[in-house]
Amino acid sequence: MASPPVLFLKNTRLTFGATPLLTGADLVVSEGDRITLVGRNGSGKSTLLKIAAGMVEADDGERFVQPGKTIRYLPQEPDLSAYPTTLAYVEAGLGPGDEHYRAQYLLNELGLTGEETPAGLSGGEARRAALARVLAPEPDILLLDEPTNHLDLPVIEWLEGELKSLRSALVLISHDRRFLENLSRTTVWLDRGVTRTLDRGFSHFEGWRDEVLAEEERELAKLDQRIKEEEHWMRYGVTARRKRNVRRVDLLAEMRRQKREHRGPTGAVKMEAAQADAGSKLVIEAKGVTKRYGDRAIVEDFSIRIGRGDRIGILGPNGAGKTTLLRMLTGDLLPDSGSVKLGVSLEMQTLDQRRASLDPNTTLADALTDGKGDWVVIGEEKRHVIGYMKDFLFAPEQARTPLSALSGGERGRVMLARALARPSNLLVLDEPTNDLDLETLDLLEDLLGDYAGTVIVVSHDRDFIDRVVASVVMAEGDGRWTEYAGGYSDMIAQRGRGVEARRADAPVRSGKAADAEGRPAQKTKAKMSFKDKHALETLPKRVEALTRQAADLKAALADPALYQGGSSSFSEKAAALAEIEKAIAAAEDEWLRLEILKDEFGE
Repeated sequence: MASPPVLFLKNTRLTFGATPLLTGADLVVSEGDRITLVGRNGSGKSTLLKIAAGMVEADDGERFVQPGKTIRYLPQEPDLSAYPTTLAYVEAGLGPGDEHYRAQYLLNELGLTGEETPAGLSGGEARRAALARVLAPEPDILLLDEPTNHLDLPVIEWLEGELKSLRSALVLISHDRRFLENLSRTTVWLDRGVTRTLDRGFSHFEGWRDEVLAEEERELAKLDQRIKEEEHWMRYGVTARRKRNVRRVDLLAEMRRQKREHRGPTGAVKMEAAQADAGSKLVIEAKGVTKRYGDRAIVEDFSIRIGRGDRIGILGPNGAGKTTLLRMLTGDLLPDSGSVKLGVSLEMQTLDQRRASLDPNTTLADALTDGKGDWVVIGEEKRHVIGYMKDFLFAPEQARTPLSALSGGERGRVMLARALARPSNLLVLDEPTNDLDLETLDLLEDLLGDYAGTVIVVSHDRDFIDRVVASVVMAEGDGRWTEYAGGYSDMIAQRGRGVEARRADAPVRSGKAADAEGRPAQKTKAKMSFKDKHALETLPKRVEALTRQAADLKAALADPALYQGGSSSFSEKAAALAEIEKAIAAAEDEWLRLEILKDEFGE
C-alpha cells in the first residue's frame, strides 16, 4: 500500500501576463520519494517548485503539506548578502531541534571553512553554501533546483552519495543526466502547462516521452482526417434533415477549435556549425609545458599532440587549473617553460563558461549579427537573423531584447548561436552544458558528432563527456596531467578512481611539500598495496580457470543429449555460463586496471 502524500499540488494554474504558464499541473510527494521534474527551459519547472515550497502563490489549484513536515528549497541563485559568513548563513537555516554541528561538518565536506564572506564567493562556492544550508536540517522534503550547476565533479559525486543516504523525499530539477539516473525513481514531465508522471527513473524517460509525442502526432493526424471528412460532407452531403446538419456543423466547429487550440510540443533547437577549411593535420602540439603561480604548480612538464578531428575532454576539480591549461593550449597564455605549436590556418571559436563575451546592453539580434545588419552568414548560406533566432527557440519579438533581460539558459543559447555561426575548425567549449535543457544538450551532442573540426571541452557533466570526447586529460594533482583513452567512464576504469576533491581543512599542496620547520620534504614514492600486487599475480590464473569452466559449459550446451534431460538442465547451464563470462570480464578489467597502476608507479 502506497504511503500517504506529505505534499501535493493539484490542478495548479498560473499565468504571467497574458501567457498561461501552468494550466493543470500536479505534483505528489510521499515519504522517501525520489522524483525528478523535467521539461524544456521556460516550461515552468522552477515556478512549480517554488509553488511547492510555498514561495509563489498559484492563481488556482490546491496545495497541501502534512502538518509538522519540513520543506527546504534550493534556489538556482542563492542570496547570502544578509549574512556575515557562510557559517552564519547555514546556521540560519537550522530549526530548534536541529544539530548545529552539521552546519560546520557539511561546509567542510563541501570544501568551505565557514569563514568565507558572501562578497568574495564564486558562483560554485555560493551554491555549495546553499547546499549545506538545505541539507543541514535533514528536512522531510528537499526541493532542489539545478543543484549541480557550477559544481565540480568531486562535489557532484559527494552530493549524490549524501542524497542517497538521506531519508528526505527529493524533488530534483537538473540537466545532469547521470545525476538524475543515479538518484531518481519517479519522473514528472512538465509539458505545455500540465504534468505527466512515469513511475520509473529518468533513464526510462526519453523513450517514454518519444512514445507519448508519437501517439499525440497520430491522434492529431486522425483529427485532421476527420476534419477533412466533415468538410467534404458539408460541401457535398445531403442537405435535407436540417437538425442533423446543425449537429454536424457544431461538431466540425468543435474539431476545428481542438486543432486551433492544440499546443504542440515546444520546437527543437536547430543547430548547424559554420565550418572553415580543414587546415593542417596538426592542430596543437604542446611539449613539456609548465605553469606555476608562486610555489604552486598548475601544470608541470605536460605534453600532448592534438590532431584534426580529435575530441579532447579536460577534467579535474575546481582550482586544478583546467582553464589555465586550456588557455595555454590555445595560445591565449604563455607557459613558463616548454612550447606550444598551433597548426596553420587555425580558426577557433570559444564558448566561455561565464558568458563574459556577451555585452549585457547588446540586443539579441545585434549579438548574433555583431551589429552588422539583419543577416547571419553560416558557411555559404545567408540567413535572416529572425529565422536564425527561431532555430534557437527565440521568439521574433525578442530581437530587440537586451541580453541582460535573458535567463541563464537563454544566454547559453545565445553563446552557442554566436559560436556556431562563425567559421571554425577548432571549437573550445568551457562548461558548455551550464543552464542548457536536456533536448538542447542532445542536439549539441549531435552537432559535435557531425563537426569535422577539432573539439576541446572542459565540463563537469559526466554523461556529456562520455558521449562527446574520445580522450580525457585528467588532473592528477601537483600540476600533473594524464591523458586517458575514452570518456569519463573509461577514465574511471583505467584510473581506478574518480575525481577527488580537496577538503577545506587540508593544506593546499604545492610542487614541493615542506615539513613543520619549513624545509622541503622528501617526496614519497607511491607504491602498490600488497593486496593489489597479489591480485595482479593471481588474476591471470583465475581467468584461465574460469575460461576452462566456460569451455566445459559450452561443450555441454552443444551436446544434443543435454536436451533429453528436460529444459531445466539447459537453463541451469546457460545461467552458469552467463555468470562465468561476467566474472571473466570483471577479472580482465581488474587486471587491466592493476597493470596501468603498476606502470604509473614504475613497479
